[in-house]
Amino acid sequence: MKFRKAVLKLLGSKRYVPLGARGIGRALGITGNSEQEALNRELKLLVVRGLISTIGKGRYVIPKNADMVRGTIRFRQSGSAVLLAEPYTDGTMPDPLPIRANDTGTALHQDKVLARRVTRRRQAYGRGRHGGRLYGRGRSGPRSSGRSDTFGRVIRILERKNVRIIGTLKKKSFHYFVVPDNPSIHVDVVVLPPERSGLDPLPRVGDKVVVEMEEWKQRHLNPEGRIVEALGKTFTPRAEYKGLLRKFGLEPQFPPAVMKEMAQLPNSIPGRALKGRRNLTKVLTFTIDPEDAKDFDDALSVEHLGNGNIRVGVHIADVAAFVKVGSALDREAEKRGNSTYLVGTVIPMLPEGLSNGLCSLKENEIRLTKSVIFTFSSEGKIRKVDYANTFIKSRKRLTYGQAQTLLKEDDLAVARNMPLPPKHQTAATGRPLRNLSLGELAELQSGIRTCWRIGGILRRKRFAKGSLDLDMPEVKIHVDEEGYASEIKAVESNESHHLIEEFMLAANEAVARQLRKQNFPAIYRVHQKPDERKLFELRETLLTYGIRTGDLNNKGEVVKLLEAIKSHLSAYTLRIQFLKALRQACYMAKPQGHYGLHKANYTHFTSPIRRYSDLIIHRVFDNFLVQVKNRKPLPGKPAFYKQNRLEEIAQRVSSTEQNSTEAERESVKIKQLEYFEREMAKPEKTVHDAAILEIRNHGLFVELKESLVFGLLPMAGLNDDLYRKSPDGSRLMGRRTGKSMMAGDTIQVVVAKVDRFKRHIDFDLAKSAKLEKPVAR
Repeated sequence: MKFRKAVLKLLGSKRYVPLGARGIGRALGITGNSEQEALNRELKLLVVRGLISTIGKGRYVIPKNADMVRGTIRFRQSGSAVLLAEPYTDGTMPDPLPIRANDTGTALHQDKVLARRVTRRRQAYGRGRHGGRLYGRGRSGPRSSGRSDTFGRVIRILERKNVRIIGTLKKKSFHYFVVPDNPSIHVDVVVLPPERSGLDPLPRVGDKVVVEMEEWKQRHLNPEGRIVEALGKTFTPRAEYKGLLRKFGLEPQFPPAVMKEMAQLPNSIPGRALKGRRNLTKVLTFTIDPEDAKDFDDALSVEHLGNGNIRVGVHIADVAAFVKVGSALDREAEKRGNSTYLVGTVIPMLPEGLSNGLCSLKENEIRLTKSVIFTFSSEGKIRKVDYANTFIKSRKRLTYGQAQTLLKEDDLAVARNMPLPPKHQTAATGRPLRNLSLGELAELQSGIRTCWRIGGILRRKRFAKGSLDLDMPEVKIHVDEEGYASEIKAVESNESHHLIEEFMLAANEAVARQLRKQNFPAIYRVHQKPDERKLFELRETLLTYGIRTGDLNNKGEVVKLLEAIKSHLSAYTLRIQFLKALRQACYMAKPQGHYGLHKANYTHFTSPIRRYSDLIIHRVFDNFLVQVKNRKPLPGKPAFYKQNRLEEIAQRVSSTEQNSTEAERESVKIKQLEYFEREMAKPEKTVHDAAILEIRNHGLFVELKESLVFGLLPMAGLNDDLYRKSPDGSRLMGRRTGKSMMAGDTIQVVVAKVDRFKRHIDFDLAKSAKLEKPVAR
């Protein structure tokens, strides 16, 4: 790394003419052979990393100056791809670069590559001939359409994302190959016969396996690899679960060193741990979580003060009291970054003894907490914010459904008759509401309604200031005791969700504001403003849907746009387009603001059981309590973090969060396909209401209203008439009946086909289908 800065500065200068290694050495004043050899090694390393590149006769250049782009390649199922470019060394950001199927070289999905920009005739894609062997799948070739455009051509693989590939073992003639689970990896991997794998038991055709890739050098031949693990029969819950673990590098088990530390922790909160903490066990406190919650790290308390003010406490599990800096527990938590919530299970950041034990705010158990305590006027204005290390005892573990019933139903009998969530779905069911006395239930109802009265005011103020309403319905999938998907339904956010959300947001903002005010190094949750180019492209897209907008760099215009989208016939499609125009939220070691929430100071403080970033903030919070507020020493030594260390952690947890998000999405998709595949085996097919999202030449894209499952209704599935597109392409018209269908309409469909390899669901029009037009707003 000795010459890196000097080399990049030299190659980036305007007067630089491409030089070889010796020429660069002379330009840098290098005379000795040993230093020249060190420079040669540095140049090779920079080439491998894609920071510089070579042109004819071994001369070195900055990629930008040779029309080269470094970035991550993302494939479409057609075989073509797009390169998501990384910034150049001068900080400028190149546009995403389309890459034809024939120009992808030996790249695979999500590899880091170096590509060259080329201008040539634009080419369309056909099935063509297989570019590989006669078995398995290969890449198809293009055919010319006669127009010019700019594309990329992969010239070097910088880093393989998929060193190991998960897929299904298949056989054709005498050859074995593996079809990758990821449909974006569109080439099959040739493997040796199972009996030569050395595994016991031997993998069988139809099993899900893990393949270790060999170096792939020749694009016209399929890549080769060797089977290193058999996971079980493909599409069974256990095999799919193991496949997700291997693909995303998730590990349910903890290392021996971690479990050794766990064994030294007490089974319950010791009395000495309560010393120096504020006792809040007598205050009405409760948790509100999903039915299938696996951990409970936040609680609310409510008190009516004598002067008409209301005190609401936000209490967060004090994980920092048990996970000490530098311990094996701490190192493993940092490595994992966060918990990952797959359908029906969780891969926790912390062992169960903490995540579902000492740190989980279970009903009727004393727990250590860090608290942000707000005092509100009766009109919902914040009069005071207090911060403390506390201990609490939650009166009740409530589900969102139970809390919503207590909010909306005056008759307590309705709530008392509500069932508990199934034991196999959650870490703790709590007591049945019918076991509470009428007095206890009435007090609980009063507390929840008081919190929502204040929370509702906070919510209205937040949106009035420019916070964006980005709520999307959530898909909730329940599994049976064998692990198969048994129910899929959409869950809309209601007042019980909003109640918790508003107080968590308020606590996160209050802590961030204090840490910034006191100049404590910390990690912040950052959502940067959208790129102006993306906003311009969004405006152009919206015009095709008949929506005109003002300058979207103005937050007020964005708020107006979201209101307009809500009532549009293509609301779902437009909402997705809007979200794509936004940047992805991440963690940074400096406060850069949160665009979506319209907050200058924002951090994550409220989920330390499942997010390492929050655990870091809890440790910094202890510094705040000692140095600024209490000025009293706490048990143990508060953790201090240097800025460069926080930057390293922020980058790490941003990466693990993205990995978990992708794993969770794939888990949902797998279970959706599993559910509808099993439904197809039923003697009588279920009729589903589906909203038409988009009309294409080959059919309708639809979304099931109850489960939010997305799929295609092909033209062949419209079996009640012969349909054609209207001249403007906005609707389908029936030739015989004159019936028209357009985006926003509701139709009845049945499942026709489930392709678990391509991850597609096709529908047919139900025999007794009705067409429902949207109600005008």
